Amino acid sequence: MSVILVTGSCGLVGSEAVRFYAGAGFDVVGIDNDMRAYYFGAEASTRWQRDQLTSELRNYRHVEADIRDQNSVDALFARYGRDIALVVHTAAQPSHDWAAKEPMTDFGVNATGTLIMLEATRKHAPDAPFIFTSTNKVYGDTPNRLPLVERSTRWEVASEHPCFVGIDEEMSLDNSTHSVFGASKVAADVLVQEYGRYFGLKTACFRGGCLTGPNHSGTMLHGFLAYLAKCAVTGREYSVFGYKAKQVRDNIHSADLIAAFDAFFRSPRCGEVYNMGGGRASNCSMLEAITICERVTGHAMKWTYQDKPRIGDHMWYITDYTKFQMHYPHWKITYDCDRILTEIIGHNRDRWRAAA
Repeated sequence: MSVILVTGSCGLVGSEAVRFYAGAGFDVVGIDNDMRAYYFGAEASTRWQRDQLTSELRNYRHVEADIRDQNSVDALFARYGRDIALVVHTAAQPSHDWAAKEPMTDFGVNATGTLIMLEATRKHAPDAPFIFTSTNKVYGDTPNRLPLVERSTRWEVASEHPCFVGIDEEMSLDNSTHSVFGASKVAADVLVQEYGRYFGLKTACFRGGCLTGPNHSGTMLHGFLAYLAKCAVTGREYSVFGYKAKQVRDNIHSADLIAAFDAFFRSPRCGEVYNMGGGRASNCSMLEAITICERVTGHAMKWTYQDKPRIGDHMWYITDYTKFQMHYPHWKITYDCDRILTEIIGHNRDRWRAAA
């Protein structure tokens, strides 16, 4: 028996991993206690996803547990031991703004929870690759120091600059404002690296840009593309914070991200770090994303603008994933922003309208 263990199994990336590996014939064990509802309220709950997974997948076992509970995590790993073929750790507190309200909870989930997962893997399943969903927020606001040029709908990096293709793993983590969330993810990121380099575990940090897809329970404080689409469908007003609504994000569909995870699983390395996002193949500004939503839904969006940006937020971030493609040359981006938003809206339109 080969078991894939997924934390945050009812979230965007976790549920994509569950479905992918269950479909590939593995037994999948998911850990998720719907903390997203605690962070962001009932509309962000992932219960609907849990119900779908448990009803549709025979080879999925759901575990209602908190990754901060060392005894529970250790007992679960002890139960499966070396049958665990892969650990996909996606559980997190994911919001800048929310982290500032409860820094202890944020650090406990993001940093301490990751340490508990790493120790359980080292103790019970040391041969299993350990994939961690990190974030580009580990770089803090350093990307804002790039020489940006204002275009009609977006900020853009000067074409002659080395970062025009995107930001790679060599960007410094130091001397920047990370936000409390960014700091807790830095701690987890470095721990994952050290368990690879120091203890020899097959670990990888995937420093994601905007991770998105139809399974995202988007809310105002996290999951901007899914929440933007939800506002477009339901007529809810959307708020844009700062940078003239021209801030740029690259967006990677959860299916493309899981394909990258699987490439690492099939040929793992120790202590790796990969910047992972949509890159030049899939990126948009806020203004451009609003335009796409309006075209897909067929009506204008309601949105307002607040001139003050969020602390530590990026004006422009596009990923350079060259390093990952050098290691795994068969992997590629298959979704662009237009296709992503079209799929999100098509998949969720009826459910969102029914709940509105």
